[in-house]
Amino acid sequence: MKIAIAGAGAMGGRFGYMLGKAGMDVLLVDQWEPHIAAIREHGLQVNNDGVHETVQLPIYTPEELDSAQVEFDLVILFPKSLQLDGMLQAIRPILKSHTNVLCLLNGLGHETTVEKYVAKENIFIGCTMWTAGLEGPGKIKLLGGGNVVLQNLGEHSKQTALQIAELLSAANLKAAYSDHVIYEIYKKACANGATNAICTLLESNLTTFGNTSCAEAIVRTVVNEYAAVAAMEGVILEVEAITNFVKGAFDPAGIGRHYPSMYQDLILTNRRTEVDCINGIIEEKGKAYNISTPYCALITQLTHCKEDILGAS
Repeated sequence: MKIAIAGAGAMGGRFGYMLGKAGMDVLLVDQWEPHIAAIREHGLQVNNDGVHETVQLPIYTPEELDSAQVEFDLVILFPKSLQLDGMLQAIRPILKSHTNVLCLLNGLGHETTVEKYVAKENIFIGCTMWTAGLEGPGKIKLLGGGNVVLQNLGEHSKQTALQIAELLSAANLKAAYSDHVIYEIYKKACANGATNAICTLLESNLTTFGNTSCAEAIVRTVVNEYAAVAAMEGVILEVEAITNFVKGAFDPAGIGRHYPSMYQDLILTNRRTEVDCINGIIEEKGKAYNISTPYCALITQLTHCKEDILGAS
């Protein structure tokens, strides 16, 4: 199976690294020229829990890929949420009628964007608990373990979803099929919604935030807002269990030393964040359902304030 990773930053790099190490036929697609140049010259530099490795992976811009006339069986989407539509437009020529597309982005509602470019029977959605950080062009840092949960969006594609999960698991990505992937996506979104922007605003990693006196109260309140919105869509989130799940990320022996993706975007590279797809979408859905979501609203607003102050682009 020929695989393309569209969006080869931190998480895309992790998946490319793990798939490549497992002997899969994988290729990276990205639009950041310094990143592309670094990987071509030096390989992908990986700091995996303190173990340094170099992996040689082919990397292309979407335009180069179109010219190369390469066809793929699976495209895994890992651009930032703000870049999803643009990436899909750019890679449209390689999205053939047989090409399956797996979307594992943070946040909610991305399938609506993917459906503009890909037939529903070829779309697979899910989430991953793996973490990754981009330390510079061509360099990624990996911490702890993780897993992947996915499901077919099309009515008749379950067997293909099972095959994709098996493929990812063969690369030790620990993937599983779920009949309730929207629950899993909401659960992951709770973790991001309660920590990602907060760590960015505080300029802290997960453990440092978790050690503050207010962390548990913030997490519980955000999870309550998510649960109220999710219930309107038939998704039941047990607040105590989800709160404990989020707090588990604070463990420094696990992923607690990780600086979340919004921190990497805004603080390290001065790019605008995906807060609108994580906290902002809960505020938006809350308004539609007449549910108050003041914490998610404030987190979204404060994050945009910080973007403005820092002149993020």
